[in-house]
Amino acid sequence: MAKLFFLLSGESESLPAAEVKAILEAEGYRYANTEVLDQTLRLESELSSVQAVQIRAAFTRLCALELFKSDATETEISKTASNTDFEAVLKPGESFSVRINRIKNYADQAINTMRLEGKLGKIILQFTEDTKVNLKNPDKTFIGIITNEKLVFGLKLTEIQTKTFSERRPRKKPFFHPSAMPSKLARCMVNLAHGKTEDLVLDPFCGTGSSLIEAAYIGCRALGVDAQRRMVLGCRKNLQHFNISPEGLILADARHLPFTRVDCVVTDPPYGRSSSTLKSTTKQLVQEVLASSLGLLGVGQRICIALPIRVNQQGQVDHMAKDLAGFVKGLGYRTIESHLVYIHRSLTREIMVYEKT
Repeated sequence: MAKLFFLLSGESESLPAAEVKAILEAEGYRYANTEVLDQTLRLESELSSVQAVQIRAAFTRLCALELFKSDATETEISKTASNTDFEAVLKPGESFSVRINRIKNYADQAINTMRLEGKLGKIILQFTEDTKVNLKNPDKTFIGIITNEKLVFGLKLTEIQTKTFSERRPRKKPFFHPSAMPSKLARCMVNLAHGKTEDLVLDPFCGTGSSLIEAAYIGCRALGVDAQRRMVLGCRKNLQHFNISPEGLILADARHLPFTRVDCVVTDPPYGRSSSTLKSTTKQLVQEVLASSLGLLGVGQRICIALPIRVNQQGQVDHMAKDLAGFVKGLGYRTIESHLVYIHRSLTREIMVYEKT
């Protein structure tokens, strides 16, 4: 196994690292020696696992082969770099560049990033044969990340383009609804649910189709349900816009799902403001959907669901996932993980991952 590190998005504190690990698990890659730093994930896995992350991840910016980690001081970095075998990754005749990324303000008093890039470039030249610096079009790019007062340094393997996610943001779609989930978050939820190529991914509240679109983009078969005709019609319009043919798109009650088996469930239930909750409270609706989904899943299969944490004007907190913990366990799920996504002052989404036991 190779030492790898991933530069993560700062859009969420815990989701990006969890997403990378979920991708590796879904694709059958073993990983070990995990360390989560601020916007950086270090671990050991097979080199081929990087391609899976590149194809699937929403919250990862780049992947690199780790060459060393040191304290974020120029003295320690120079010492560690001088003892690093750069010839193992940089062959005679190849050109290279060095790029340093600083996360937030870590080591901002101790390190000037431009000076450090130059110093590391000189060390690499010194300890390799017939190599040269090329800042515009190098054969190899070395990447350093300053985070948590450490420098993680290595050879860039791939950079992940996220522009396509912005092209699929809710307001870019032909059919828009204010409750629509952003494409990045929808993709991440599919990954957390372990959806993979040819898996049947069900969204029982498909709405505008965000989760179905993102599931299809990584090779899953998409199956959508919604109780409102206009949402089903709008979802179909969005899917057609992105040339996606779903496995099925059905007008039905999510509490009584008309299926026998799916591979995973990914959904964002209506919260009762701009969306219909089928004349139930949101909590009752979620309970019934968790129950109806359970029978469709095999042991070890997952549901990833976004639940609301609301704060009213009196400052009282309605923490649905916490309130449902006993119910969920009693149904036959175990809680795998949870992640908070701030929406606005009175609403936070809690992304919950449950697994059938």
